[in-house]
Amino acid sequence: MPGRDTRAAAEQAIGDLYQACYRRLVAQVYAFTTDLTEAQDVVQEAFARALARPGGLGDVDNPEAWLRTVAVNVVRRRWRRRKLLDTILLRDRPVTRTVEAPPGPERADLRDALAAIPVNYREVIVLHYFADLPVEEVATVLDIPVGTVKSRLARGRAALAERLGDYRSGEVTARAGS
Repeated sequence: MPGRDTRAAAEQAIGDLYQACYRRLVAQVYAFTTDLTEAQDVVQEAFARALARPGGLGDVDNPEAWLRTVAVNVVRRRWRRRKLLDTILLRDRPVTRTVEAPPGPERADLRDALAAIPVNYREVIVLHYFADLPVEEVATVLDIPVGTVKSRLARGRAALAERLGDYRSGEVTARAGS
């Protein structure tokens, strides 16, 4: 049957894409979330959405970029939902997190610095430097103007430099409103 052959071919193509770019996408999403388990889950969800599409990703010009965009949107949706839950439902209860093996000191410093800067700066930094996307593609993924990407990159780099400078000097200080 032609329908089954087409579906099987789409599933095979997505399987091949999974083998080719899963680890890279997880690394990029991990830079956003700083939680490896969540990053893996988000990328799995992006691939599940690709499988759920009737024609797979056959009509998509750049399947990896499509998956990255879906993953970024999933992360953003989860952040909004978590923020809402923290605000409304979990006001009086502390949120527990699973403990992971700590990365090396340099990676931990960068991860902590990324986690400490505003989300809008972190998004453009991760997509531009970790996902190696040009400014124009970052703008497309985030659906913002190119000029906004450039200004967020500049501000994000400055915020990271300030944070990493604090880490390197051994004087990590809490900054009000940062």
